[in-house]
Amino acid sequence: MAQVIGTGLSALDDRRDIAAHLDELADLGCETVELPLYAMDVVVGGRIREAALRPIREACAGRPFRYTVHGPLAINFFDESHRLPRHYAVLEASMEASAALGAIHYVIHAGMMPVKEVPAVEDAYSRQREWLARAGELAEKLGLYVCVENLFRGHDGRIYTPTPSRLAAELTAIGHPRVAATLDFGHANLQRAFTGDDLIAEVAALAPHARHLHIHDNFGLADTIWTFGVGEKLAFGHGDLHLPVGWGDLPWEALIDACAFPDDVVFNIELEARYWHAAEESVARTKHLAARAAGTVSQAA
Repeated sequence: MAQVIGTGLSALDDRRDIAAHLDELADLGCETVELPLYAMDVVVGGRIREAALRPIREACAGRPFRYTVHGPLAINFFDESHRLPRHYAVLEASMEASAALGAIHYVIHAGMMPVKEVPAVEDAYSRQREWLARAGELAEKLGLYVCVENLFRGHDGRIYTPTPSRLAAELTAIGHPRVAATLDFGHANLQRAFTGDDLIAEVAALAPHARHLHIHDNFGLADTIWTFGVGEKLAFGHGDLHLPVGWGDLPWEALIDACAFPDDVVFNIELEARYWHAAEESVARTKHLAARAAGTVSQAA
């Protein structure tokens, strides 16, 4: 059974007053908060803008939360070699900002690339291993964990990204104690729909590396039909909906029971702002899952 640091929500990235939003998250019962650094204008041209970082740091100080940070979504170590130093510069600045905010985890996305021949894909994996190992060294200096998040392939067959099990193998190959995983259950469900892999087996393969979890629900259906806005996507159940737990069809208790997480895991809910009215319900349900993972509730419950 895993020791759980806490359960919480990703702060919304709509540039609302951060201090007031943190008050709201406390009222919802959050123990952890994931800060959307990618949307806070803290890193400008690969450098920290202290004038933007300072008020966030002041708003975060003195609160009972454990903080994590989601780094820029565009960081991509599958990119072409000549652009990777630029990716790393943004990663370095945003990791330093994360440490200044007192974060314990720094989330980045696994590599994505156009579908190519196997040798080109394996070259991309080699690049990613090299640069993630560098990120691990930086994380060790800063007191962070880099937590690499599994994504999902495009329904049109033009995008490649690792499955959870392949990401687990890559993290094993890197072998750095500060390079871990963010296990995104919703993304794993969408990836399974594309590859046909077994969802529970894929999630279980990545779980031992997963110090950070992204909790949100969906139906594992590719976004293949034109719809008029998010409401119709919800009606069809298509795509990466970021629904409250229980609104989709992920088998949550079976997934949690299959996973052997490391100690000090964070259960972070990534809830679409449209469904914020269900935030309190989402926190309560996710706390139940966290207790199940920690062995403090019966698996028969």
